[in-house]
Amino acid sequence: MNKELIKNADISYRMAEHRAAQYFQSLFQQVQDKSYIDVLTKDFHSWKQNHIHHHPILSFFSRKKNNRNSDGYSNYIRWLDYTGKLDRYLDRSISYLYMRDLGKALDMPETQERIRRTVNRLKNNLTTSRKDNSDTFSMAGLYRWAEREGIESAIIWVIDKLKTVSNHIPEGMDPDHAQRKLIKIIAGVIMHVVEEMDENVSPEERKQRLDKAIRLGLSYGLTYPFIDDLLDSTVLSAGEKKQYSTLIRTTLITGSVPELGDWTGKNKDLIQYIHAELREAYEYIKNEQRPETLTSFFEQSFVFFNSQEIDRDRDLNRSDYTNEELFIPVIIKSSSSRLIVRSVISASEDEGFDNRTFYYGIYNQLADDFADMFDDLKAGAVTPYTYYLKYHEQRPDLINPFELYWAVIAHLIHNVYHSDQRTCEVMLDRAINGLKRFKERIGTEKYNEIMDLFSSRNPDFNRLIQQMVVKADDVDFFDKLLRDHMILTLKQERKEQEDFLDTIEYVRNQINSSLSILKTEDVPVNKAIIDAANFSLEGNGKRLRPIITWVVGVNGFGLSQSAIKPLLRSLEYMHTASLIFDDLPSQDDSSTRRGRLTVHKKYNVAVAELTGLYLTQRAIEEQTCLEQFDAKTVLRLIQYSSQVTEKMCQGQAMDLESRGKLLTLEQLNRLSFYKTGIAFEASLIMPAMLAQASEAEMGALRKFAYHAGIAFQIKDDVLDVEGELKRLGKSIGKDAENNNSTFVSILGLAGARKEMWNHYCLAMEALQEMPMNITFLKHLMTYIVNRDH
Repeated sequence: MNKELIKNADISYRMAEHRAAQYFQSLFQQVQDKSYIDVLTKDFHSWKQNHIHHHPILSFFSRKKNNRNSDGYSNYIRWLDYTGKLDRYLDRSISYLYMRDLGKALDMPETQERIRRTVNRLKNNLTTSRKDNSDTFSMAGLYRWAEREGIESAIIWVIDKLKTVSNHIPEGMDPDHAQRKLIKIIAGVIMHVVEEMDENVSPEERKQRLDKAIRLGLSYGLTYPFIDDLLDSTVLSAGEKKQYSTLIRTTLITGSVPELGDWTGKNKDLIQYIHAELREAYEYIKNEQRPETLTSFFEQSFVFFNSQEIDRDRDLNRSDYTNEELFIPVIIKSSSSRLIVRSVISASEDEGFDNRTFYYGIYNQLADDFADMFDDLKAGAVTPYTYYLKYHEQRPDLINPFELYWAVIAHLIHNVYHSDQRTCEVMLDRAINGLKRFKERIGTEKYNEIMDLFSSRNPDFNRLIQQMVVKADDVDFFDKLLRDHMILTLKQERKEQEDFLDTIEYVRNQINSSLSILKTEDVPVNKAIIDAANFSLEGNGKRLRPIITWVVGVNGFGLSQSAIKPLLRSLEYMHTASLIFDDLPSQDDSSTRRGRLTVHKKYNVAVAELTGLYLTQRAIEEQTCLEQFDAKTVLRLIQYSSQVTEKMCQGQAMDLESRGKLLTLEQLNRLSFYKTGIAFEASLIMPAMLAQASEAEMGALRKFAYHAGIAFQIKDDVLDVEGELKRLGKSIGKDAENNNSTFVSILGLAGARKEMWNHYCLAMEALQEMPMNITFLKHLMTYIVNRDH
């Protein structure tokens, strides 16, 4: 590596280190002379006037009942709005984000106006009943927001990336944490870009900037799971960590990602994937930099990485670290992690931002380290808190990090933000909120022990703080509420996804074991037809339609598993028959299906045609075996089933007739519903009919099925263009070969994906109309749009 480049990188770090050392010395002096105590005591006495109230008994019970953890964040927001507290809640929350993430000073009129507008927009979003009933923070809500901004392609791209990254998080790391962190970073970059925009910016330019912000945010955010978290974990061996760190260091010093070369270690496949992703991300960020900001980007990136490496290499078993060694790298990494964001988006220099962000960083880091101290201690990580916990008795020279934390707050309020009252209010709110959350999480007894340790030298000040922790109200923040909501949602969705896959496997096994058609002497059917039927049924089919029927029937309507078995067989026989007909030379002329030869290739066309007809009739016969249900209901079901078969035939005829013709989107939607959607509808409506569901329930199910079916067909069209034969189990490129009109041929790949996500949203919105809560259908939609086969 070029020695001059190494020297320049080292100079950049030494300059950051020198500045951090000066800051540390000023904080150290405040801790030594305890000057922060008198200043903050005065601040707290003024602050508590707005936060300590004598509530009537009914108000007390109301507050207990409507705490933020009772029924989720939506109910809590409604309660805040009902009690008239929502405006102040959002104001302090947004003000805090403007300080922390955007480096703004709250005493600036322009910042105050932007905060006011942001609060109003957020309040309107949180309290207004949405026409589409979508949660802004759900996948459907996110996509609807992207539609309004005109950035659907960027959101589709980032959703795909988040899914891929989550799937590649190795055992020993937390995929939910990685996903939450990525989303947070993307949101942070978007905030910076929006803040940099003039309010008169054209819609087209706003669209371009937001699109770029999303891609930059994801590109930068990948460094957290794939560099920070990976190197902090035990996934890589010591040798692999050294190789990997050298690779990152070389990239940041030279400005180019080196080839991976020969990787020695068991995680070669993982590193190859990460190397490819980070190279793509790094090149994107680099190419989007303006020439005048490129140097700053490389310098900030190196300073951030190097400070982390120093921090990471420390050993908790060493008892001789100086205070400077403990705190200076923390000051550097905590400030550079936020300074780098403006480098990523190529923002112009802003000395005020740089100063505020530099001094602010350690405040946020010390708050996080305090909250995580027991997890860090368990992991053997060196932080100012874990080190003080372990060595405070034998090292009286160690600085108490909790005291330094309060010194930082005093310094920020009075030296950085010039004693601004709004800043003081927000920072003290945040400090007390952090202690309240910590106490709630670890319990009162353990909390008191920790406070006795970290506040032993300042008993009067500690008593004041603890009075605030016990008595103060209105100190909670929206970002914490949203964080808790996101963590809970990610965990819940992961559990639901596991249940979804378990259900599919269980029901699929049940169905597979009952599909085989036995040969009996009294059945006057040629042996070849039964062989062909079983051959087709034994293929690696998804069994999606009968699985849906089982879930809706058993879990949704409480039908007996054994009672609906004939219906499950019937649906699979009908579906398999339709595939046999579709594959015929006179229609799609496919040679493979479900990972094996099609029936007409295995046998011949005549046998295939007869087998399809046989399975159709066999399906009706199975429906007549629904003996545990009312006869009239079963007759209605058979009539409906026949109508479905008719429509499927019409759909295939429409498909054949349309070849070589350019269809409109409306025509293609109708064709897709007849070919695919009607089968989804049948799998939902048939169990509902057996359960004698209401017309309202039937209507909601039909609406869901319509949009689910079209989304499924669009995904099929996309996979026919870019899927893999091995994964699909059927020939690819057949639509183009047969000159079929598809969503891809009409809309293009990007347009087809947008249309698919629109129908995904419409299907998810239809679920809101259903009286029963079938989470399986929600995850079915996620499966439909994300599947690779």
